Amino acid sequence: MDQSIEQTVKVWQDNVHEADLAEELSALVAEDGDKLYDAFYRSLAFGTAGLRGTLGVGTNRMNVYVVAQATQGVADYLNAHYDKPTLALARDSRLKGEDFQKVAAGILAANGIHVYVYPRIEPVPTLSFAVRELGTSAGIVLTASHNPAAYNGYKVYNDNGGQITDEAAAEISANIAKADPFEAYAGAMDFDEALEKGLVEWTPESVLDGFIENIKKVSVPGFKASDGYSVVYTPLNGTGMECVTRILKEIGVEDVSVVPEQAEPDGNFPTCNYPNPEFREALDLALKLAEEVKPNLVVATDPDADRMGTAIPHDGDYVLLSGNEMGVLMMDWLANMAAENGEDVASKVAVSTIVSSSMPDAIAKDKGFEMRRVLTGFKYIGDQIDQLKDAGEEDRYLMGFEESYGYLVGTHARDKDAIVATMLCVEMASYYASKGMDLYEAMDALYQKYGYYLNGTINASFPGASGAEKMAQIMDGLRKQPLAEIAGYKVEGVTDYATGPEMPRVSGLQKEAAQVLPPANVIEYRLEGNNKVIFRPSGTEPKVKAYLFSVGATREESEAVRDKLGEAAKAILS
Repeated sequence: MDQSIEQTVKVWQDNVHEADLAEELSALVAEDGDKLYDAFYRSLAFGTAGLRGTLGVGTNRMNVYVVAQATQGVADYLNAHYDKPTLALARDSRLKGEDFQKVAAGILAANGIHVYVYPRIEPVPTLSFAVRELGTSAGIVLTASHNPAAYNGYKVYNDNGGQITDEAAAEISANIAKADPFEAYAGAMDFDEALEKGLVEWTPESVLDGFIENIKKVSVPGFKASDGYSVVYTPLNGTGMECVTRILKEIGVEDVSVVPEQAEPDGNFPTCNYPNPEFREALDLALKLAEEVKPNLVVATDPDADRMGTAIPHDGDYVLLSGNEMGVLMMDWLANMAAENGEDVASKVAVSTIVSSSMPDAIAKDKGFEMRRVLTGFKYIGDQIDQLKDAGEEDRYLMGFEESYGYLVGTHARDKDAIVATMLCVEMASYYASKGMDLYEAMDALYQKYGYYLNGTINASFPGASGAEKMAQIMDGLRKQPLAEIAGYKVEGVTDYATGPEMPRVSGLQKEAAQVLPPANVIEYRLEGNNKVIFRPSGTEPKVKAYLFSVGATREESEAVRDKLGEAAKAILS
């Protein structure tokens, strides 16, 4: 083993006193194998979304010392940029979340930073709202989103409730590198003492009330669910239970059957190995309950309740809509509802990412609203809301979505919100039901009108140091030797997002000057027939993703094109 790693392990042996971590470290040292190396060969990277990793002992794991070190880095950043900084803090249902929260709060308090802490687990969007409502300098939420139970994470938000910028992340990361994890941990104020001294304060219930009230503001005017309208809901043992059931009751949907095995928060996720509502397996118990109660809709939220998935009763089965399909369906419906409400649809602005469905562009051209495309990451969607707000045009915002099941309607938060998405999905499903259509049929009607815009993703994994080199070679090759065709389809245009190109958009009122996107390691190949492939290395995993975009007059035609693009992408990434 590398000598520097041996020295790091020795430092941890001398300083780790928590029984579970000390025991784990002793076992790893005795084994002296790959697990020990993997736990210490690097420090867990602090990216623009913060930290995320598996729980355990070591510099490359999520534990109280790594959380302490990260929090000291955040504290140093806040004290350098704010007079009397404050911070809002939250956690989801994950293992060790409460321990991490107390350590973070204690370190912030010890650094003179006033901390507001939600008194129980709450969804990620409630943290974004709290930052805005309380006017804090920053926010932290302890979550690993929809990762398996072995993971936890640490996300940092700016003073507007959005995830921090690349520049802030770089400065915090440099601060973290200077901080000693054991000194930071030892310097934390006791949580109860910090509460007693008023340096840590429970977030008032009025903040959560305000979150719910702001969501109700975007409820469709005059909405009333049909008599007997019913929903099966699962929070997947996460944070969604309180807010989802509360908002559904607020809009008059009383018949909500919650999956009993997944109702209570449990970071072990005992009924679901991968609590991601994108996948049918995560909805197995919800679908089983649905077979008994025959609901109008099945809804699931991921553990931190920022993503929503659905299953639609259709022709005797349950059909899952993709994140792109739900985003497209909701965008079209909201535009229609705005028109029915007498609003000027041409003044509206919708936002999505460059790797999400191309179908909204066709809808925007038809209905006249503006469609903006930003880089992957919901903070960029939040930034567009901020720009509208700064111009005094916040009411122009229609909605934002990304293909990975994240949606935001309303301007109460700057991150995706499964609570508002669930409310509007139920309202939308009820609306279409009154017209004799389910959501699958409503989506198919849009396909028939605009074309079958389908999507797919190819993931190629490249683990280890050699893998990182291979990923760089692939992206370098796609830049320096551009492809002339993919799967037999001629390349009609290439955009290298590393150059900071102009934002792709369909403009309605065309009020604003063109925006330039931040540079990103993404390459887009536009193909004949309005098809497309985008190549992008993952920001959190050792893989390169190829995003596939196909369009056809029929589903079969579009699927055939998508399959051909997928095979070609696999060959390119091999």
